[in-house]
Amino acid sequence: MNLLKRPGILVWFVLMLATVVTTWVLSKDIVAARTGTVAIIAIAFYKVRLVLLHFMELRHAPRGLRLFFELWVLVVAAAMIGMYLSGSAAPA
Repeated sequence: MNLLKRPGILVWFVLMLATVVTTWVLSKDIVAARTGTVAIIAIAFYKVRLVLLHFMELRHAPRGLRLFFELWVLVVAAAMIGMYLSGSAAPA
C-alpha cells in the first residue's frame, strides 16, 4: 500500500515539511529577518488552511462557509503581515 496516495498522509507530510522550513531554514541567516518573518507568517496561515480543509473536513462544507473561511485566512494573514511590515505590531 502506497501511503502517499492517501490524502491525509500527504497533507501531514506537507505540514511537517512546512514546519521544518519555518524552524530550520528560515531561522538561519539564509534570508533577511524581515523576509523570514513574512514567510513564517504566510506558511503558518497556509498550515491553518490545510488543517481546517483536510482534517476538519471544511473542504466538503457548503460553498458559502468555505468561501468565508478562505477569505478569513487571506484577510487575517494579510493584516498580520501588513501590521508587521508597517511596524504597528511592535511593542510600545
